[in-house]
This record gives sequence, structure tokens and C-alpha cells, in this order.
Amino acid sequence: MGKIIVAGIGPGSEHDITPAVQEALRGADVIVGYKYYFQFVERYVSDGCECIDTGMKRERDRAEQAFELAEQGKTVVVISSGDAGIYGMTPLVYEMKRERGSDVEIESLPGISAFQKAASLLGAPIGHDMCIISLSDLMTPWEIIERRIKAAAVADFVTAIYNPKSHGRYWQLYRLQELFLQQRSADTPVGYVRQAGREEQEVKVTTLGAFDPEDVDMFTVILIGNSQSYVSNGHIITPRGYYREQPDEEAKPGQQIMIESFRTIASELHNKDIPLDHKWALLHAIHTTADFEMERILYTDNGAVETLYNKVANGELKTIVTDVTMVTSGIRKGALARLGMEAKCYLSDPRVAEMATAQGITRTQAGIRLAVEEHPDALFAFGNAPTALMELCDLIRKGKARPAGIIAAPVGFVHVRESKHMVKPFKDIPKIIVEGRKGGSNLAATLCNAILTFDDAAQLKPGRDL
Repeated sequence: MGKIIVAGIGPGSEHDITPAVQEALRGADVIVGYKYYFQFVERYVSDGCECIDTGMKRERDRAEQAFELAEQGKTVVVISSGDAGIYGMTPLVYEMKRERGSDVEIESLPGISAFQKAASLLGAPIGHDMCIISLSDLMTPWEIIERRIKAAAVADFVTAIYNPKSHGRYWQLYRLQELFLQQRSADTPVGYVRQAGREEQEVKVTTLGAFDPEDVDMFTVILIGNSQSYVSNGHIITPRGYYREQPDEEAKPGQQIMIESFRTIASELHNKDIPLDHKWALLHAIHTTADFEMERILYTDNGAVETLYNKVANGELKTIVTDVTMVTSGIRKGALARLGMEAKCYLSDPRVAEMATAQGITRTQAGIRLAVEEHPDALFAFGNAPTALMELCDLIRKGKARPAGIIAAPVGFVHVRESKHMVKPFKDIPKIIVEGRKGGSNLAATLCNAILTFDDAAQLKPGRDL
């Protein structure tokens, strides 16, 4: 009984054929393969070796010939481009061995895959976790391929794309780009190599947003970076982490954890090209809630966070008024003391209950009425009661309140959306709004903290007052 050696001959350059494959080729009685690939191995073929070439898409025929010859006692080398185990002949040969019930010995010799060769030409794009997806739907339904594309994009894998295009498959690559852009920044590095390792080789680097599917063909391998990938001197680099920023020795353990959390959140934002003061508020909101929907629902007026911080820094803003005590509790005491600020909630004031009963309003409404009498120009932060926010809006329209700013993050199902809509017409008041039903005392408090620590935003170094 003979033997079948399934050998990957690399992407096309004789320099990329491994010594083990060269030795197998020299010792073969028969070499079976797609005729196009014989040009790359002919120098290793011994005199008297029979070479059987087949046309394209004749993989089963090749495998059957290999078994027939091996069952006659011959050593047969089946050649496959790249690595024969990656979209190559190796799986088919093993399946056919089982189907035939054959005793022929199978040996698989790995080769340099096209994605590895392409990666080496592009720099170091596959330095971290990666996956490979073929867009060929000849044997895999497109529905399955699309699920895999979505999973790769969401999981932030560096992704290699095989079989990106053919004469009959023109739209699939456009769909892949669309799906990735739903999960990745348009600035994500993309590299692609045509005819890797061959004389016709072409190497290009671009971004996910600028990538043009019309610029590739069936001989092209595409590599899409992950959220950490970057371009340096024309090369794509995906860091493994050896040069990860070292912990700040001056930071306390709690602050260090918060710093690392903020860096993680920043790396996972879909849209990284946003103003610093909005980003600072957004990072606080996501850190507090672990909810990346904040990217969609957190609204800030242009420059609102920076404007309010400057009012604090120059002594113009001294007081934060909150609708409920939980918001006050969440505002960092160290930051308030450092900046000479106070945070107040009027709910526990004995006048509130009397006013609420006498006027037939909620206690939070009464608290805001009292607050406006004493601190009409405070920063008002709402994390619970939409009626309190609506009360403030009414007092502003009556000229009784002139807030330095408003944080609108009440939560719930009754009048919540409406209360937030009521705030927006006040164009001259800096506003931070959590749109829709979501909100909460924790969000209102963390947005106050974002304002009080805005001078730490540029260094992405939160938590000094923990």
C-alpha cells in the first residue's frame, strides 16, 4: 500500500516552499495537482516522476486519482497552494479516505498560507487574535457566511478575507464592508495583496471606509485590522501588548482600574472622531452603565462640558443642585472640596413637604422651587424625577431661574421623554441629556463628575478624586 502526502506549496514563490515539501516532491512517484501550480514546483520534480495535472474545480477527481495510484503502492504528492489544510485539499483527502474505507497512509505537510504571506508584506497586521473567512458560497450558504462576518466584526478579530470576488460574485465584498463598518471605525486599517509572492504582486494599504471593493480580484487576499491596529510608515501593525502603557505609579489602585476601564471603552467606541468634551462625558456614562448604547443616546451641546468646567474653574459656578439625594451622593466629595463646590438636594429640607402639600405638587418639584429661590444660577442635575426637570423648565420660562447648566437624565416611563424635549429649546444653557427613557441617579452623578474633572480628559486619566 502506498502513501498520499498532501503538501502546501505556499502562495507562489519558490522561496516560500518549505524544505519538508521540497523533500516530499523529490521523493514522489506521482504528483497530482491543478496544472497552474506545477510551474512553481518543477525544479523539485525528480526524473521519472509522473505529473498529473487537472483543470480548475476538479478537486474530487484529483483526490480519486491520488487514492487509485496510492492503492497501487505509489507515493503520491497532492499539491495545493498556500497551506493545503486551509481551503485546500487536505480535508477532502481525509474525507475520501473515510468514504473509501482505504488503508492508504495520509500525511499532511503545512505550507505558508496566502494570508501569512500577505501579512508579512503588509507589516505586522496579525499580531493578535484573528480569523479567516472565505466569501465563496459555492459550498457554504451565504447566510452562514454573513453570520460569520458579523461575528468576526463584533468580536474585533483581525480578519483575513479569502475568495473576495469572482466573475459571478461581485456584491459580497460590498456587503462585508457594510457589516464591518457597522462595528468598526472607518479609520480601521485595511491591507490587501494581489498575487502574493508572485511576479505580479501588488500591495496596498488603506482604511475600511476608503477601501474600494472594485480594486480587488479573485487573486487578492484582504486583511482587516482590529480596533488596536494602526499604520506606521506604510505598514499595518496590530500590537500584541508588549508596549502597553505601563501603570501610573502615582495612581491609587482604584484609580488605576478606572484608567484601564476608560482606555478599554475608548478603544471599543464605534465613533472615535468626536470632540474631547463629549467623549469625556460619554466615557463616564459608559463606565457607569456598561451600556454602549450611550454612544447613540447621550447628547451634549457643543462644548457643554468644557464650558461648565471653565465656569467652575474661574469661580463662576459654585453649586450643583440635584433632584434626589442619590445624585448628590454620587458626586465625588474630593472633587467638590478641591474645587470649592457644594452639591445640594432639597428633598430633606422640612420646607419641601410643607410646600408640596400646600401646593399639590411632588416633593421633587417643591425642592426645585426652593433651590431656584436660593441658587437660581446653579448647575442642575436630574437623575430620577421628570416632574422636577419640567418644573425647572417652567421656572426658566418665567424668568425665575437662569441655570449655569442642566444635566437631564431622569429615568422611567411617564413624562420622561417629554421632560428632556422641554430642555432643548433653551439654546443659551449648556445641556447634557440622556435621550429617551434611560437615565438614573448614577448617570446624573457621573456626568457631574465628568464636568468637575474635565482637566483630566486630554490625558484620559480619570479618578483622581476617588
